[in-house]
Amino acid sequence: MDGGSAPPPPLPPKESFARRYKFVWPLLLTVNLAVGGYLFLRTEKKESDPASEEVVTKSSSAATSVTVEKPVSSAVVAEPVVIKAREPIPEKQQRELFKWMLEEKRKVKPSNAEEKKKIDEEKAILKQFIGSKTIPTL
Repeated sequence: MDGGSAPPPPLPPKESFARRYKFVWPLLLTVNLAVGGYLFLRTEKKESDPASEEVVTKSSSAATSVTVEKPVSSAVVAEPVVIKAREPIPEKQQRELFKWMLEEKRKVKPSNAEEKKKIDEEKAILKQFIGSKTIPTL
């Protein structure tokens, strides 16, 4: 024996991260799809019809309406709402606002004939306000 030792055996090639944890990928994909589906279903627009909040029942003799009231929690204290009158907007600013609204209505691309008719009516009203000597106050 020569005074030296045998060289160490070559190391096996190191596996990549993805191959080492290949059992994790299906789990990760499943969890991701579940969270995505939950968020998608949770954030759908909730359409509330005014008719669903007020239930109308008809009897044979007379029509009566019953309103469904939402329960009020004891922690919420109803405070009176005070509406303060705002200063009237000057006519010059109102005209500028109407002109801006008219420009925006002109930019809108209607998708069908009904929408085009509605936009044309709104534009006609705005043109009347812009062209009139005085602007009506509300």
